[in-house]
Amino acid sequence: MKKALVLLNMGGPNNLDEVGLFLHNMFNDPNIITVKSTLLRRFIAFMITSTRTKKAQANYAKLGGKSPLVGYTQKLVDKLQSALPSLHVSFAMRYTPPFCEGVIRELIKEEVEEVLVLPLYPHYSTTTTKSSLEDFIDSAKKLHFDAKISVIERFYEDAQYNNLLVQKIKEVLGEHRPETLELIFSAHSLPQKIVDKGDSYQHEIELHVKILKELLIKENLLFKNVHIAYQSKLGPLKWLEPSLENKLTSLENKNVLIVPLSFTIDNSETEFELDMEYREIAHKLHFERYLVARCPNDDDAFVACIKNLILNVRGRG
Repeated sequence: MKKALVLLNMGGPNNLDEVGLFLHNMFNDPNIITVKSTLLRRFIAFMITSTRTKKAQANYAKLGGKSPLVGYTQKLVDKLQSALPSLHVSFAMRYTPPFCEGVIRELIKEEVEEVLVLPLYPHYSTTTTKSSLEDFIDSAKKLHFDAKISVIERFYEDAQYNNLLVQKIKEVLGEHRPETLELIFSAHSLPQKIVDKGDSYQHEIELHVKILKELLIKENLLFKNVHIAYQSKLGPLKWLEPSLENKLTSLENKNVLIVPLSFTIDNSETEFELDMEYREIAHKLHFERYLVARCPNDDDAFVACIKNLILNVRGRG
């Protein structure tokens, strides 16, 4: 029986021409814009896309004309394929190529009969995990792909994963003394109304930070304070708080280390927002040190973590 591993993520523009496509697809997603009317959602998506495309293109231009997400993901897939020769390893994005439909056509061609799907979101949310899984399953039904599908929905409690995050903190910390720094775990924000409807994302973020705080204490990495903040708010709705900008503004200690908590692969929210936009804000606020940790990306320890997640699923099966 031929088996496959498919990684899922939101995606990002592969070139500046795809920026509009990315925004259009994202804001037409009913898991993102949760209004009941399809026509109203299309109108909202049109307005956001038409008003934000040029600014977003300018931002991506600063990253070399594309999102770094797909490139890093391909490197991870290549390493996983070497580490898991018995599996066919691929990836699909929600809003930009490669799309699920193309990946599933590839699985059909390879005569795959069993698929393990891993959304690369450590925490569950309707806006990420649910949306990506629906896209994969709907595409499979459309193409009459009837392989057995297993899913890993979240992995923020995984010990190997959390040890890797601590290692990423150590890497950026270098010779800096942790007791002199504020540690901020920055997660992508969500509209408050989505959380109020029962989305578990914020709760899982808070549990994850608790786990990591305990690990840091065990490693004798005692930061001055540990905070949670949320980034990437869009539009006038109330979103999860505190925002990262407000958190930075509130700090008396002008030395900070930022950890991107809800991202496994570096993307525009980390390499542009955290490393450029918020760095500029920190500079204006007269921060002395502003450090940003890297995401796991294609780190060998992340490859080992994914291998272990797969073994655990197979063990339960």
